[in-house]
Amino acid sequence: MFSIEHEFDSTVITLVDEGSTPLGEDIVINAFGECVTLEQYNPRTDKTEKITLSMAQVQDLAAALDLPEGVYSLVREKDL
Repeated sequence: MFSIEHEFDSTVITLVDEGSTPLGEDIVINAFGECVTLEQYNPRTDKTEKITLSMAQVQDLAAALDLPEGVYSLVREKDL
């Protein structure tokens, strides 16, 4: 299950782990104009962990989801 909310400066997507155990903590994705952050509560440390991806990293991740195993380098139109 997931939810999508539009905030003032970002789109917030929350992924809820459903199904059989063990279940993971919810993941909150904030999509801003300049970056994307992923947050997940870590019960072992009692803290929320945050990862920040640049927009180039998000594009690389999106491309990687559709490619076979290997090492790749994307050539972006602005780089041509």
